[in-house]
Amino acid sequence: MAKVINSREFKDEVLNSNDVVLIDFFAEWCGPCKMLTPIVEELSKEMAGKAKVFKVDVDKSGNIAQKYGIMGVPTVIIFKNGTAVDKMVGFQPKEVLKSKLEQHSII
Repeated sequence: MAKVINSREFKDEVLNSNDVVLIDFFAEWCGPCKMLTPIVEELSKEMAGKAKVFKVDVDKSGNIAQKYGIMGVPTVIIFKNGTAVDKMVGFQPKEVLKSKLEQHSII
């Protein structure tokens, strides 16, 4: 299961990481976010060892959402070596997310 992380964990798991990390910015009240959740869960399992997958609740971690200009949810940002390298707004099919992750996971 993709872990929901807070501001402190975001710094450790994303900004200070040398890994490729997918962050699903979501809100509990968001319908498309709920549709994206099972896809994010599958990617978390399928990409284990290649990329990390986390979720950030924009209502509970507004400071992170504001820093990355999250204006709508769901928004998915892929980070590599602590830097945002890709951003997708709105529901995305699994194939699109997996392709983007694999593209950034190539060493």
